[in-house]
Amino acid sequence: MDPVQSPDSVNLRRRRWLLGLGLPLAVGLGALAYLEFSRVPATAAAGALPLVMRTQPIPLPELRVLDGAGRPVELASLKGKVVLLNIWATWCPPCRQEMPSLDRLQAQLGGADFQVVALSMDTGAKGLELVKSFYASEGIRHLAIYQDAEANAIFKLKAVGVPTTLLLDRQGREIGRMSGTAEWDAPKIVDALKALMRAGPG
Repeated sequence: MDPVQSPDSVNLRRRRWLLGLGLPLAVGLGALAYLEFSRVPATAAAGALPLVMRTQPIPLPELRVLDGAGRPVELASLKGKVVLLNIWATWCPPCRQEMPSLDRLQAQLGGADFQVVALSMDTGAKGLELVKSFYASEGIRHLAIYQDAEANAIFKLKAVGVPTTLLLDRQGREIGRMSGTAEWDAPKIVDALKALMRAGPG
């Protein structure tokens, strides 16, 4: 007889199965969603951002991820900064393509007021090694490693696919979102983010 499996292990296996089945398809769906999203005009300081801006901020669900050393980190710990949260995976070609621009954006703006959080959807210990290898091969030097080892974030954040990028205010609330890629260190995007940070404490 098979040993009795705990509910947690069954749920983890189910999430990993859904991740493997759904996300490759979701990459294509995400690109289609981005085309639709891009028709919606952004407002105020965020006008040049390739994001759908929300009329009202929405709270982010509680989410624990791992850092590059495998230690748990609560995304809520980043409150106080404007955060660009990018959900990606090493097996996703568009994600790999845009990662250097996110690295350059972090180099330009990263600090006490702003942070790019690149959250990998590569699960398990092997996934963490894949991310480290990718960072090394592509010369990613300014982005910290964050990993969703249990495949929770893609579901909790209701991401259409990868890459998906969320803009969070200083209270950790989602104020904008997009599916698809962008050249994140383009001057107009950098200027818009600077203006957004100057706009107020939110």
